[in-house]
Amino acid sequence: MDKIYIKNLEVFARHGVFPEENALGQKFLISAVLYTDTRKAGMTDDLTASIHYGEVSQMMKAFIEENTFKLLETAAERLAFKMLMEISNLEQVKLEIKKPWAPIGIPLETVSVEILRGWHRAYIALGSNMGDKEAYLKQAVAALDEEEGCWVKQVSNFLTTEPYGYLDQDEFLNGCLELHTLLTPQELLELIHRIEADAERKREIRWGPRTLDLDILLYDDLILDTEDLTIPHIEMEKRDFVLRPLAQIAPLVRHPLTRKRVSEMLADLESE
Repeated sequence: MDKIYIKNLEVFARHGVFPEENALGQKFLISAVLYTDTRKAGMTDDLTASIHYGEVSQMMKAFIEENTFKLLETAAERLAFKMLMEISNLEQVKLEIKKPWAPIGIPLETVSVEILRGWHRAYIALGSNMGDKEAYLKQAVAALDEEEGCWVKQVSNFLTTEPYGYLDQDEFLNGCLELHTLLTPQELLELIHRIEADAERKREIRWGPRTLDLDILLYDDLILDTEDLTIPHIEMEKRDFVLRPLAQIAPLVRHPLTRKRVSEMLADLESE
């Protein structure tokens, strides 16, 4: 991805853990790498097709000057979030905030914090087989889209499917959506658990009846296996009720382990 650099933008602000720093202020230096696609701007000489580094510099300066944080980490995190939410065409940003006058009692050139933040693409499966199933699924889509730092790009049709695992229950209504998010996988998991709880989801029987079931299927090309989260979702390639709606919105997306496209996994499943 192409990059636009802003190096050592000088601002005077009031960040620090000591009251004197918050009252008197000091100098900070901000550097940013803006990850974007400059091809159209380069071919057309049109500034609106790129990112206006002058406006971005003014945004960074105003944010750092108008806010007060104890930690450089917080200043960097909040600034990166604001930039990604408000700057069109910005896919990722690398931020470094330097503190040349850090009050530590011994000579040093600078103390700095550098972070890399950006948009991620996740695919989430939705299911319900209790109450007003369609209403529960639509409620989940709306909740994800309304969360700050998230937006729903695509939603599949909702499909009626037979229950999986535990068969003595009603048919399911299933779907999938594509989500663009600034959340980490763990933060996204916590969010979907809150949405399930709002729908009064009960976890009493494995694969049992539920008002709402949300699962992270894919997150970029990430391969993750922790105590409470596995990505890609376990055995998604064996589940018709996952692959059919997912193939509607992402037929060419590849499984990061097998490298098979969603459309290929569905075809394999249907041929068995």
